[in-house]
Amino acid sequence: MLTVRRYADRHPRLVEGAFLVLLCTATGAQYDRGGPGLWPGLLLSTGACLSLSARHRHPRPVVVWTGFCAAVSAALGYPVTVLLLLPVLVAMYALTVRAPRRTAHLFCAAVVTLVVPAALLSDRNDENWGDKTVVPAFWITASVVQGSAVRARRAYLDAVRARAEHAERTREAEARHRVAQERVRIARELHDVVAHHMALAHAQAGTAAHLARGRPDQAERILAELTGTTSTALRELQATVGLLRRPEDPEDVREPAPGLARLPELVAAFASAGLEVVVTVDGEERPLPPGADLTAFRIVQEALTNVTKHAGAATARVRLAYTRDRLTLTVRDRGGAAPRPPAPGGGFGVIGMRERARSAGGRLHAGHHPEGGYAVTAELPLHRGPREGLC
Repeated sequence: MLTVRRYADRHPRLVEGAFLVLLCTATGAQYDRGGPGLWPGLLLSTGACLSLSARHRHPRPVVVWTGFCAAVSAALGYPVTVLLLLPVLVAMYALTVRAPRRTAHLFCAAVVTLVVPAALLSDRNDENWGDKTVVPAFWITASVVQGSAVRARRAYLDAVRARAEHAERTREAEARHRVAQERVRIARELHDVVAHHMALAHAQAGTAAHLARGRPDQAERILAELTGTTSTALRELQATVGLLRRPEDPEDVREPAPGLARLPELVAAFASAGLEVVVTVDGEERPLPPGADLTAFRIVQEALTNVTKHAGAATARVRLAYTRDRLTLTVRDRGGAAPRPPAPGGGFGVIGMRERARSAGGRLHAGHHPEGGYAVTAELPLHRGPREGLC
C-alpha cells in the first residue's frame, strides 16, 4: 500500500489520467439502458469527464458544465442514477474543498435546481417521482457534505501544524522568559534574607561601637547578639537555597520557610539594634497559606529593615488586621529628628515587597504617612491563590 502511494505521488498526471478514464467508462456504461441511445449519452459523459481535468484550477465553471451535461442527459430520458451524476459529484466535491462554504451551498442548490426539473419534464424517462428528485438531490448534497468534512479536517490539521511551528519558534523565547522570572524570584528572596541581616548587623555594630567606651557591658551584649544575627543569616540563607530545590531532589534538608510565627524573634532582633517594635493584632488570628505567610513575614522584615536603615526612628508599629478573607498588615514609623546614614546596598526593597504582594494575589502601598513618618500597607488574601508559589 505504501509503495502504491509513493508511486502515485511521483506520477500525479498518470494517476489523474487513469482516474478520468475509469470515471468516463463507469459513466458511459449505463447509457445503453434507456434514453435515445448510446452515442448522445456517451458524448455528454465524455465532455463532462474531460472537463474534470480543470476542476482544481477552475472549479466553478467545471461544476456549471458538468451540471449542464447531467441536466441534458436527464432531459433526453436517461435514468438519473449515481453513475450519470458521477462527473458533477466529483466537480462539486472539488469545489467544496476549495471554495467558501456559502459558495458551495449556492452551487449545490443551483445544480439540484437544474437537474431535478430536467428529469421531471422529460417524457422519455419512465422512472418514478422519487428516482427523479430524491436520488439526484441526495447524491449531490452528499458530495458537498463529504467535501465540507474534508475541508474541516484539512483546516484542523493546518491549525495544528501552525501551532506546532509557532511553539517551536517561541520555545526558546519562552525558556528565556522563564529563566528571567526565576532570576527575579531568586534575587528577591536573597535580597530580603541578606539585606535584612546585613543591615541589622550594621546597626548592631554601630551601636556597639558607640557604647564601647562609655558602657562596655552593653556593648559586649550587643556584640554577642551580633554573632546570633550572623548565625541566623546563614541559617536563613541555607533555607532560602532549600526553597529553590526541586521537590524530587534527594536529601531534602530544607527548613520550614519563615512565617508570622517568627515575628517575636524578628522583633527581638530589631530591639538589639535599638529599634523598639510594637505589634498589635486585630481580629481572629488564623494561619495563612505557606506562600502568603512567607510573603507577610518578608514584607514586615523588609519594612522594619528600611526603618532601621533610613528613618532614624526609635519605634515602629506593626499592625495585623484579620478579616474573613484578608490580612491587612501595616508597618509604620513616625520618623526621627536625625535619620541614619543609608547602609550600603539596597534600593529594591519597595519593589520587592510590591512584587511579593502581587505574586500572593494581594497588593501593597508604601509612602509617607499624613501624620508623619513612613507607612507600608499590604493586603493579602487568606486563601491559596492560583499564582501562589515561591514568593
